[in-house]
Amino acid sequence: MLKKLAIFVPLSILAAATVWVFAAGSANDPLVSLSYLTQVFTAAVEKEVDKRLGASDTQLINSLGNVKVEQPSTAPAASAASNWTETRLKKGDILHGVTGTNVLLLAGSAQVLYDGGTVVDVSTGSVLESGAALEAKHRYLVAEDTVAVFTVTSKTAVIDYQGPYTFAYSNNTDYNAMAAALKSLHLFKGSFTGYGQGFDLELAPTRLQALIMFIRVLGEEEAALAWKGTEPFEDIHEGTQAYNYVGYAYEKGYTNGYTATEFRPAGAVNAWQYTEFMLRAMGYSSVANTNLAGTLTKAQEVGMLTENEVAYLQKDAFLRAELVYISYYALHTRLPDGVMTLATQLQAKGVFSPNEWTEAQKLVPGPRM
Repeated sequence: MLKKLAIFVPLSILAAATVWVFAAGSANDPLVSLSYLTQVFTAAVEKEVDKRLGASDTQLINSLGNVKVEQPSTAPAASAASNWTETRLKKGDILHGVTGTNVLLLAGSAQVLYDGGTVVDVSTGSVLESGAALEAKHRYLVAEDTVAVFTVTSKTAVIDYQGPYTFAYSNNTDYNAMAAALKSLHLFKGSFTGYGQGFDLELAPTRLQALIMFIRVLGEEEAALAWKGTEPFEDIHEGTQAYNYVGYAYEKGYTNGYTATEFRPAGAVNAWQYTEFMLRAMGYSSVANTNLAGTLTKAQEVGMLTENEVAYLQKDAFLRAELVYISYYALHTRLPDGVMTLATQLQAKGVFSPNEWTEAQKLVPGPRM
């Protein structure tokens, strides 16, 4: 991960930077040297921070109104982050920045809009034009007399920010909230990625990740981790947790592997395959079913998915965000007995408590897609 540099930009230097911006600049021929941005600018940081943090909320909110983009009906209170602060956002969420705001995109995609002024790509010393997409792991700086609007364009994103800011949130599907809810229920533990809470919602899920989630919603993770035995897959190494999960699932008949000797743990999983896992966990299907063409339709019939969700899953890229979505709403689905839901079954098995389930649902706002 990039080293995070605490930089607020003084007015006089940024004014000069704005002149250079319109003169020239590209990734190959930067208009401002990286060393200049990270050294000369840094020397004046503390003095300018005091000035910026002393600005009134009203002045900042009024300045946001000059940007020609759709604004929320009520402006959020202006704030300032003196240190780099990380946040997870969803599609359509907006970060408003003014002079001295720093933005670093860690995952997902986003674009910037501004009407006059400059946004500098500090990583290359070049200008980021209004309407352009942000590059991941590049640090962007809002220059003098500029009001910039950074909008998330992917399903989810992880952004680091520093300096004056306000957020405006969309009503789009909140996969981040669902991931947090599943984590609170001990069903989704994330990865070792050092940002975004390890959720990795912007990535495609793997066969191993899908299998682990399947075992968790069965309420059998402890049994899997305690499993002792052998399995035939040459690409799953003994002594790892993957060996336990895969060996347990193979012994129980939950999976037959990709071939007789390969499991292919890093292989891709699609919406049909993962939904089939959930149907099996609830007792609506079994490993004997190898024709998955009607899997999404079956999920709709049993109330796990809606018609809109089926249509969406058939055409959209399947990411960990969708894995989280299907898993969360599978918990609300009634089992074949027509009485218990998957959530109440897991409570009966001691995977999570009734109170944890109540609190988890509070984390997920708004209707389904």
